[in-house]
Amino acid sequence: MSEPTRDPLDDAGEVPRPRRKGIYVLPNAITLAALFSAFYGIVMAMNGRFEAACVAIFVAAVLDSLDGRVARMTNSQSAFGEQMDSLSDMVAFGAAPALIVYIWALKDMGKLGWIPAFVYIAGAALRLARFNVNIGVVDKRFFQGLPSPAAAALVVGLVWMMDDSGFKNVTRSDWVPWLAFGITLYAGLSMVTNAPFYSFKVVGGGRTVPFVVLVGIALAIALIALDTARALFAIFCLYGVSGYAVYAWRKFKGKPASVIATSIDEPEEKGLHQ
Repeated sequence: MSEPTRDPLDDAGEVPRPRRKGIYVLPNAITLAALFSAFYGIVMAMNGRFEAACVAIFVAAVLDSLDGRVARMTNSQSAFGEQMDSLSDMVAFGAAPALIVYIWALKDMGKLGWIPAFVYIAGAALRLARFNVNIGVVDKRFFQGLPSPAAAALVVGLVWMMDDSGFKNVTRSDWVPWLAFGITLYAGLSMVTNAPFYSFKVVGGGRTVPFVVLVGIALAIALIALDTARALFAIFCLYGVSGYAVYAWRKFKGKPASVIATSIDEPEEKGLHQ
């Protein structure tokens, strides 16, 4: 009787199974909290509680600024976390602000009101996709285009400020819907420009600053506490035009206005350095 044929793998032993990777809890929990905050903002807007909706988006922005830092501090970065963060940002700073401002002021404009809301949400998607692709070649001191949290703060900051000022039924006003139309369209288009917006990533750490800077920070905190809605809207309005000011200044001085930090020898990179 012939011997049964042996599998060559039996001689080498069992093939080791790949180790299953877990998911880091803390940074992803913060990301989920930001996602819930955005969901809460949408629900509050649907119920006509626009102040709560706007506060929820600002809370999402704070949480979004924390998850990446926590991941780096705890050495818990992962590809899963990066993808989760991008999807959360798309909801918190793309879909949610567009829906909030649409429900607040744009829905009674008919299909015309769709234009700024869709431009905004499309701009957020394009901006996040471009950020993920260009993350390795962009000058870390600047963002390429208006960052989506700042764009969201600009849009919901307007809603919060006007709601706090007593504009509860803006559809009866002739100019408030058009103001919302313009601000939303501006924020959406600014996210896909090449204008350099300062990232503040090089501030802090081991760098020293003059004492007057701390005084300025204290005054800013006091102003925000005094009238939070107007102060935040004013701050993000200034930041929302700062990128174009930097772009114009660099052009005037004859300096490169692009934040792409790679060479222009490759044909695929033409147009990125204009």
